[in-house]
Amino acid sequence: MPDSTPESLAADAYVYGCPLVSGLTMVETIRTHGLGSLPAAPFNTFAHAAELANADSRFVSVNNDTVYSAAQLDLSGGPLLLRVPDTDGAYHVLQFIDAWTDNFAYLGRRATGTAEQTWLIAPPHWHGTPPAGVRTIVAPTTVATVAARFACAGPDDLPRVRDLQRHLSLTPLEPGGILAGLPEPDPDVPDQLRFLEQARVWAAAFPPAEADLAYQRRFAPIGLLDEGRSPYLDGPSEWVEALVRGLESGRERVEAATRPATDRAPGKWTAHLHLFDYNLDHLGPGTRDEPEWRIPDRRAAYLTRAVAARIGLWGNHAYEAVYATTYDDAEGRTLTGAHRYTLRFDAPPPVDAFWSVTMYDVPDYHLVANPADRYSIGDRTPGLVYGPDGSLTLVLQHERPADPVEAANWLPTPAGEFRPMIRLYQPQPAVLDGTYRLPPIQPR
Repeated sequence: MPDSTPESLAADAYVYGCPLVSGLTMVETIRTHGLGSLPAAPFNTFAHAAELANADSRFVSVNNDTVYSAAQLDLSGGPLLLRVPDTDGAYHVLQFIDAWTDNFAYLGRRATGTAEQTWLIAPPHWHGTPPAGVRTIVAPTTVATVAARFACAGPDDLPRVRDLQRHLSLTPLEPGGILAGLPEPDPDVPDQLRFLEQARVWAAAFPPAEADLAYQRRFAPIGLLDEGRSPYLDGPSEWVEALVRGLESGRERVEAATRPATDRAPGKWTAHLHLFDYNLDHLGPGTRDEPEWRIPDRRAAYLTRAVAARIGLWGNHAYEAVYATTYDDAEGRTLTGAHRYTLRFDAPPPVDAFWSVTMYDVPDYHLVANPADRYSIGDRTPGLVYGPDGSLTLVLQHERPADPVEAANWLPTPAGEFRPMIRLYQPQPAVLDGTYRLPPIQPR
C-alpha cells in the first residue's frame, strides 16, 4: 500500500500538482505583466511578441525560432470564435494547453494546413450549436492557453509575421458573458505552504479528468480537497513541518528525474520523444491518439508531466517538434563556457519544416545575453558556411572566434555551464522512431 503519512502525501501532491501551479502561475504572469517582449493582455485577447525571444524572455527553454503570440482563455463566459490567417505555406502552430498543461489540440501547418481557418473553442461539457461550417475544439478546463508560434527567419522577416499576428483574433460567440477568472489563493497562507494552497484552490476550480480525480482524493488528509477556509492558515506545527519536508522531497524527486541517465553514452542527446505524452483523456484536433503517444501508466505520467513543466513548460508533442538536449561533450565532460566545442552535421537533420540549436544557461534554462545577439543557429541562419561535401560545422564557445568562417558558424555560450537544445520542427519518421542519431558535441 502507498505511504499515507502527511510527508509522503505532500511529496506525491507536489509531483501531481506542480504542472497545475506552474502553468497557472505563468497564465497569471503573462496576463498581468507579460513576459519578455510578450505584453500583458486580458483574458480572451491575443498578446503578440514584437520580436524573437532574447535574454529578457525569462521563460524556461523559450525558443528563438518563432515569434510568439499567446492568449489566456477564460471560457467561463461562453465559447470563443478563433480566426487564423492564411500563412501561405509558412510554418506555424497554435497549441492549446489546459490548466493541467495537457496539450489538447493543435492547429497549423502540420495539423490543419496553412489556409485561413475559423474554429469555435468551447468550455467543458458545452452542448450548444456552433455556426455553420465552423469546427469545434472543446477545452478540458475553463481556463486554458493558446500558444501560437509563427516561424520567423530574422529581423527582415518580422513585418510578415506581424501582419499574420494582426489577423489572429478571438471573439465571443455571444458577447456579454461574465468571466470567473483565476480564483485567488488565500494570501495569508505562509510562503512555505503556498504551493499547497494554490493547488487546493486551482484544482477545485479546474477539475481534471475523472481518473485523475480518483487519484487526487488521496490528498484529502493533507487538506488538498478542503473547501472554504484554507487548512494551511493555522495547522499544528508538527503537521506543517511534515508537509514542508514532503514538498521538498517532491521537488527533489522532480529535479532528479530531469537529470540525464547515468548510463547514457557520453555526449548523447536526450530527445524527449515522449515528454509530453501524459495527456491521456482529452485528445482533440491535431493530436495523435495512438498507443505510442500515450504513457500507459497514469501515475508515471504524473512524474513525466512534472518534469515537462520544470524543463519545458508548454512544450509540444514530438510529432509537432522534437526537443533534444545534452549536458556533456563526446568525452563525457560537462559543457562549460570555459572550453570550446564543435558540432558537425554530415547532413541536415530529417525534418519537413526546419531545425535549430538554441543555447541556455544552467540551471534556469534561460537564454543568455551575448555580444553577437545570437541565441540560436540553424538551417535558416543567414551566412552559414558549409563544407564542400555539404556538411555543416557549428562552433560553440564563449568568445567570438577569430576565424571568419568559424565566426559565421558561431553559437555563443555562457561563461559557465550550459545546455544546448536542438529543435526539429515537423520531424520525419527517422527522428520519431529513434533511427536518426544527432552527432555529439566535440571538444576542441
